[in-house]
Amino acid sequence: MNMIHKITRLDETTANQIAAGEVIERPAAVVKELVENAVDARATQIKIRFRHGGKSLIEVIDNGFGIAPDELPLAIERHATSKIPDGDLISIRSFGFRGEALPSIGAVSRLEILSKREGFEASAISVEGGRISPARPSQRNKGTTVTVRDLFFATPARLKFLSSDRSEMMAIGDVVKRLAMGMPQIGFELEELRDDGSTRTILSCAQCADDGFEERIKDVLGKNILENTLPLQANHNGIILHGFVGLPTAAKGSAASQYYFVNERPVRDKLFFGAVKGAYSDLLPSGKFPFIILFMSIEPQDIDVNVHPAKSEIRFHASASVRSFVLNAIRHQIAEAGLRSDSALSQSISQGFSSFPSVSYRPSHGAKQASLGAQFPGLAEAAPEYAPQENTEDPKTVEYPLGAARAQYHDNYIIAETRDGMIIVDQHAAHERLVYERLKNEYAQKRLQSQRLLVPEIISLGAIEREKLLSIATTLTEIGLEIEAFGEDAIAVQSVPLPLIKASPSKIVQTVIDALDESPKEALSKKVDEILASIACHGSVRSGRKLRVEEMNALLREMEATPNSGTCNHGRPTFISLDLKFLEARFGR
Repeated sequence: MNMIHKITRLDETTANQIAAGEVIERPAAVVKELVENAVDARATQIKIRFRHGGKSLIEVIDNGFGIAPDELPLAIERHATSKIPDGDLISIRSFGFRGEALPSIGAVSRLEILSKREGFEASAISVEGGRISPARPSQRNKGTTVTVRDLFFATPARLKFLSSDRSEMMAIGDVVKRLAMGMPQIGFELEELRDDGSTRTILSCAQCADDGFEERIKDVLGKNILENTLPLQANHNGIILHGFVGLPTAAKGSAASQYYFVNERPVRDKLFFGAVKGAYSDLLPSGKFPFIILFMSIEPQDIDVNVHPAKSEIRFHASASVRSFVLNAIRHQIAEAGLRSDSALSQSISQGFSSFPSVSYRPSHGAKQASLGAQFPGLAEAAPEYAPQENTEDPKTVEYPLGAARAQYHDNYIIAETRDGMIIVDQHAAHERLVYERLKNEYAQKRLQSQRLLVPEIISLGAIEREKLLSIATTLTEIGLEIEAFGEDAIAVQSVPLPLIKASPSKIVQTVIDALDESPKEALSKKVDEILASIACHGSVRSGRKLRVEEMNALLREMEATPNSGTCNHGRPTFISLDLKFLEARFGR
C-alpha cells in the first residue's frame, strides 16, 4: 500500500484494452461500431451474422468502397481514421470519427478484416488479443467483411458481466433495428447462426428510397405499428422534424417504444425524453410512455456528437430552443388531430363479441313473449328515461364525429349513434378533460373564478405542509383557492374554485399538497397544471349521475370542440368506437 511507482506509459495492448471498456461493453456495441463503419463506407447492403448472442462470432459484411491494402494496417491503429481528414470536429457528418472501435475490438477478441477497394487487390489482416499479424493477399468482391471471434477472450473478467445468449441476441436486434430505421436507403439483413448448422433470419429489410421511412418502419416494427399514431412534420430555424407520435390512449408501460434519430444517427438523448414527457404531461399518467418515432435533420455544427465514446448521446448548442420546438410540435400535432380512438381498444372489444356464446330462445307453448325489459333488465334500470319514444334529435347530429346520443348505460356510459357505427363515451372521464381544459384556459387568461365560503374552513396541518401552502398562497389564489394562516398550526380556506363549491375544502387542500414536491417554489410552474387536473377531477360529472339526452349531446359536442378530449387527465380513454360493418357481420347481415 505504501509503495511508490514511477509514472510510465502504458503499452499499446493495455491501452487498447482499457479503451475497449468504454467502447465495447457487450456484443451489441461491437455490432453497432462495425455497422456504422459500413454506413460510413457508403454501403447499400449490410449483412450481420452472429452466434451465441455474439459472444463466439460476429460478422459484418458490406458492399462499401472498402479499404486499400496499404491502409489496412492503419485501420487497426488507435486514433487512425479517414472520417475527419481536415481535423474538423465541429461539422462531423460521419457516424464514426474517433478511430477507436477496431483497435479496441482487436484488443479483446480475435479480429479479422478482409477488404477490397475498387482498383486494388483484396487483402486481409488479423488481430488476436492486441497482437497484429501482417496484412496478406486475399479474395473477395468490393467491400469489407469484419469477423470477430471469441469476444473478451483476452479479458475474461469481462465475460461474467455479459447476459444470457438470448439477452445479448435481443440487444443486437435492438441495435440493428434502430440503425435500419434511420437509414431506409440501405438494405439490412440480420442472421443468427445456430449450433446445428441452421440459420435464422431475424431481420430482413430491402433497400428503400431515401424518403422511405414509413415503409422501413413497417418492415422493422410490423405493418400495424403506425395504426395508433399521428404523422408529424415541422421545421424551425433550419431544423426539420418528422416522424410519428402515438395516441395517448395507446401508451406503453416503458420507454422502449421510443425511437429518436438525429441526422440518421440513433440517439438516446435527455432532450428528447424531456420534450416528449412535457408534450404528454397532462395526457398520460405517471408510468406510461407514448410510442414515438422522431427523425431530426440539423446542421452538424449545431450539435456535438463527441460527448461519449459510444456516440449515443449528443449535445445541442441551442438546447432550450430545440426542446421547445420538439415539445410544441408534438403538442400541436396531437391537438390538430382532433378526436381519434385507439383502434386496439376497439379491436379488443370486437374480439370480445366473437367470444359471446350463441343463444336461441323459444318460448314454451302458450307462454307470452318476454318483453325487452325482462330479457335485458340492465337496460331499463340504467336508463329508464330512454324507453321507446319519438326521436326528437335532429338527424344531422349523427353526422358529427361523436354522433347523436341514444342512451345512457349503467349511469356512466353514453351510447351514441354515428353514420358509420357507434360510440361509447365514459361520461366522467370525458367531462373531467373538458373541465380541465377550461380551467387551464381560464387560468392562462386570468379568468378563473372562485366562490367565497360563508364560513371559512379551518384545517390543521403539519408545519412543513403549512409552510408549503402559505409560500404559494398567491398562486393558489389565481387558481381559485384562497388560504390564510390561522394560528400556528392551521390555515383558513376562504374561497374555493367555483367548480368545486360542493367539494370538501380539506380534500382540495390535500390534493394541492399531494401535487407539490419538496421544493414548491421551484416546481410550482410545472405543478399548476397537475393541481388544475386534480381540481377538474373533483368537479366533473360523476359516475352514476343520470343525464338527459340534451345533456349527453351537449357533452359530445363540447368534446368535439375541445383539444385532447380523447383522454382524461389520467391518460385513460374517454371513448371507443365500434364499426357498423363489423356489427352487421356479427349478425350475418
